Amino acid sequence: MSQKILVIDDHEVMRDLLQEELQESGYDVVTAESCFDGLNILKEQEFKLVILDIRMPGMDGIEALEKIINANRGLPVIIHSAFSHYKENYLTWSAADYIVKSGDLQPLKDSIAQHIR
Repeated sequence: MSQKILVIDDHEVMRDLLQEELQESGYDVVTAESCFDGLNILKEQEFKLVILDIRMPGMDGIEALEKIINANRGLPVIIHSAFSHYKENYLTWSAADYIVKSGDLQPLKDSIAQHIR
């Protein structure tokens, strides 16, 4: 199976940036603009890893994280949020990693490489 990553983020610019950067790094990237879309994609396709934003309209990333983990045990989920204070929420502790969004994507890329093995 290819190293397929699902990016769930409601900001189109961030989805496009991550898709471009991660494809350049050799990953197969699928994007979703909402948690609902992301959960439906996860039912239809297999992934090695999920990158998940937290603050999104409709269902937030914390609720989606719980659903992803319950449905796909062992699938690493990296939370990629602009807000560090969600680290305090115990539900986020079940994520493989928590990366605060910044202009530098290297910490995210390093975490992906570590968890996608």
